[in-house]
Amino acid sequence: MSYYFSKTLQLPFDEAISYVTESLKKEGFGVLTTIEMHAKLKEKLGVEIQKYTILGACNPPFAYKALQAENKIGTMLPCNVIVQEIGDGKVEVAAVDPIESMKAIENPALGDVANQVRALLKKVVDSL
Repeated sequence: MSYYFSKTLQLPFDEAISYVTESLKKEGFGVLTTIEMHAKLKEKLGVEIQKYTILGACNPPFAYKALQAENKIGTMLPCNVIVQEIGDGKVEVAAVDPIESMKAIENPALGDVANQVRALLKKVVDSL
């Protein structure tokens, strides 16, 4: 099974970032962090890669439930969503599958939260 789900869009990169951010908001996610990997790698290593941004998405009610079930779950938060250029005016959007990432944690109480968050993230990606 894959550890992410994705979709390819025919959009300019910056438009895709805004579109994904708004789509996440509609499902109750806020973007806590935005990491422009292409800029950071250029700055730190002098290398160039395609435009690649990691959006750290958080749904506060589910984050709270997860923290109540497992106090170290913060090591796995927020849910990362990437937007990357793939050429020909296309971008790929990929979101982590919370069910797959939670498999590393032996706490059955997280299963319900992971299933609900997965459904929301999948809905976001499918709606793009």
